[in-house]
Amino acid sequence: MTDRGLFEPDVLLTEQFSAARRRRATISSEKRLMLAVLENALDYYQKYILANDRAGRALFEEAAQWIACTSNEDLFSFENISETLDINPDYLRRGLAVWHKRLLEGHRTVEMPAAESPQPVQVAS
Repeated sequence: MTDRGLFEPDVLLTEQFSAARRRRATISSEKRLMLAVLENALDYYQKYILANDRAGRALFEEAAQWIACTSNEDLFSFENISETLDINPDYLRRGLAVWHKRLLEGHRTVEMPAAESPQPVQVAS
């Protein structure tokens, strides 16, 4: 088996997002908005995970907290958006946690104090 390095694809996750994007043209405006909110949060989570500036850290923390929240009381909560788009929220969180761990292992050669090291999304057991 070939080692694909840090960015090894997750087939199920890719299929879920591909299916959501294919339906984007035929889904309601509300679902398109929900997909945009989810994509934005995932983008901020991945883009700012190693940010050193205050603004970048704030964007990462906000995205991480939103993704980790298991409440479904808010219409635009991570839980509701994921379920509305037929994406298993716990599966997505586990995938992000694995990606997060691999990223940090890949950057282990760069010295980062433990207090500044970003925490992965918490996954309910």
